[in-house]
Amino acid sequence: MVYSYFPGCTLKNKAKDLDTYARKSAEALGFTLEELENWQCCGGVYPMAKDEIATKLSSVRALADAKAQGRDLVTLCSACHNVIKQVNNDMATDEDIALRANNYLKLDEEYRGETKVLHYLEVLRDVVGFDTIKEKVVNPLTGKKIAPYYGCLLLRPKKVMQMDNPENPKIMEDFIRAIGAEPVIYPLRNECCGGYVRIEDKDTASKRSAAVVGSAADFGAELMVTACPLCMYNLKNETVPVKYFTELLAEALGVKE
Repeated sequence: MVYSYFPGCTLKNKAKDLDTYARKSAEALGFTLEELENWQCCGGVYPMAKDEIATKLSSVRALADAKAQGRDLVTLCSACHNVIKQVNNDMATDEDIALRANNYLKLDEEYRGETKVLHYLEVLRDVVGFDTIKEKVVNPLTGKKIAPYYGCLLLRPKKVMQMDNPENPKIMEDFIRAIGAEPVIYPLRNECCGGYVRIEDKDTASKRSAAVVGSAADFGAELMVTACPLCMYNLKNETVPVKYFTELLAEALGVKE
């Protein structure tokens, strides 16, 4: 199985591990991530202004390219996934946005939200299957108590993202079990780490991050995992180590360098 792949900017610099281990693990599990040739930054944040169109165009290009290749589009970064999936929903449900985007881009074929957008975790759950992953694990992380961190962007808004229950998710917990470890379920696993607030108000962001990590530690976490480069940046300054989930997957599958 081959998927069109949108890595996003951060996976080309600060979050190279998230990307590298995802590709290696994908090959070990029997699917391929084929990077889109001419992708551009997704913008990092979904624009809330109803009449905003310019910052959505790069996502539309990526979605249209995946459609032209006849493939689903896979993302890894939580921010990229959130932006692209919400823009895709706009193109499918908002006639005004779809009309203006298509008129501006002058695509060979009009795009109306036809591409299916998947997060890498959804491929693991819904296509590969966690039972299959268990069978392929050669280095189970037995005894490790790992806290999954969803943050804001993977799960919300619920009606658009449709990945899991935003109040009581389990996809990352099931992933952790599949690689042989024990998931730590703690209250703040789906709360904000402070996000982009850190740019202007480091103290507030630090308080949010400390609360999240403290919650995980209180419930016995030895390690935290995330899919978000921004969450990694905010959380890594705290007391519990944080890694990308793809690194642990590569380790369990025996393909980590």
